Amino acid sequence: MAHPIVFSIIGGGSFRAQYYLRIVHMLPQIFQVAGMVVRDETQGKELEERWSVKTYRTLGHLLENEHPDFVVTSLSGSVNARYVMELADMDLPVLSETPPGNSLQELYTLHEELTVKKKKIQVAEQYHLHPMHMARLSLIQSEFLGKVTEATVSISHFYHGISLIRKMLGITFENAVITGKRFVSPILAGPGREGPPKEEKLISAERDLAWLQFDGKLGIYDFTKDQHRSWIRSNHLSVRGTKGELFDERISVLQDYQTPLPLSFQRVNKGEQENQEGYYLDGILAGERWVYKNPFAPARLYDDEIAIATCLKKMAHYVSGGPDFYSLQEASQDHYLGLMIQKAIETGQPVHTENQPWSEG
Repeated sequence: MAHPIVFSIIGGGSFRAQYYLRIVHMLPQIFQVAGMVVRDETQGKELEERWSVKTYRTLGHLLENEHPDFVVTSLSGSVNARYVMELADMDLPVLSETPPGNSLQELYTLHEELTVKKKKIQVAEQYHLHPMHMARLSLIQSEFLGKVTEATVSISHFYHGISLIRKMLGITFENAVITGKRFVSPILAGPGREGPPKEEKLISAERDLAWLQFDGKLGIYDFTKDQHRSWIRSNHLSVRGTKGELFDERISVLQDYQTPLPLSFQRVNKGEQENQEGYYLDGILAGERWVYKNPFAPARLYDDEIAIATCLKKMAHYVSGGPDFYSLQEASQDHYLGLMIQKAIETGQPVHTENQPWSEG
């Protein structure tokens, strides 16, 4: 049996920390938590009782008693950068919360102190690691759609949505001209992180739309407030290439230049109808071709948990000498582009992005 991936967590109050704990609970043969830093003693005791983990009030106390492969920060934006810097000063590998810094100045400081000094850090951006997105990226990277020129992402907000646009287009640090608009309309409030709505309530929902024109490629960002949890607003993603198009679960390609070949993504779940193998995602097919296989089957995880578990597994590979999977530079670029979208919307004027320190070289 392979050595389990052992990591510590700083922060216990965020919903993200609960994700990590659920994943460890479902996959104890793969992951182990080597303690958590939880400043509030009452909250720490509650986590210990619920999840059978050890908690410590300070980072120093944790490191005196635990020996993690890496440390995950699950903290608010106001304190995350400080803890990331402290861990890096100790030469401890860090899987940082998103975003790693709140402002451009924080990102510049992190770049100078971490990237330039070659500290071990990655960022826990999981959206591109969702099963369906990985299936889409599998087709894109195999050039099944030919040369990709356009991507429309209406999935999640700010840097999360930007990261998907970049991944789908194959963009790294190229500059763009950004135009943006905001439309506000009434909508019935839906569920939040705490669960279903407790009353019927009409709210004003902001819809932000932006065009990011790269050299020969177009990214379209479209997000309505709380869309990703809404019961009455849908998510959408499409990608266009010279040989075909993805449109949500549909795939439009050609068998030859005279013959259309319509396909679709098909999720394959075990445990349905007469199947008695347990209930879990086995993988995703495109026609007769597997474009995604769930590496954590038969654990019963939902897509976001599969994506975060993939982050953890990739982080362990990175720490042992493997490649970046979502670097501090990438995270900084996505946050920067998100800020430029906000600027374009607020000013009503086109914004020309510029090379940032992390994009040089």
